[in-house]
Amino acid sequence: QVNVVESGGGWVQPGGSLTLSCVASGSIISRYTIHWYRQAPGKQRELVASIVSSGSTYIADSVTGRFAISRDNAKNTVYLQMNSLKIEDTGVYYCDARSPTFATSGQGTQVTVSS
Repeated sequence: QVNVVESGGGWVQPGGSLTLSCVASGSIISRYTIHWYRQAPGKQRELVASIVSSGSTYIADSVTGRFAISRDNAKNTVYLQMNSLKIEDTGVYYCDARSPTFATSGQGTQVTVSS
């Protein structure tokens, strides 16, 4: 079964950019639907972006035009490119891998947007 590990979080000023990585091991990442979720303090977990096996993507309305999700099959990695970051983008970002019979999440990576 696949394991996923997130990285790339950090502190950035409003308007800045970060790229998060979700690296898979144990299986081929393109076999899974990969979701990026985020959770801000005191708020519910929110789906930010997804990419399915075919490569089709979904971007939440709250980040449309600023975030993009992509996959590098050679690196077995899914990326979340985040541009024009806002304070409200602050939270822990989780990578979630799902198939019809399996689901797993990473430990998350903290993104802090502040001046």
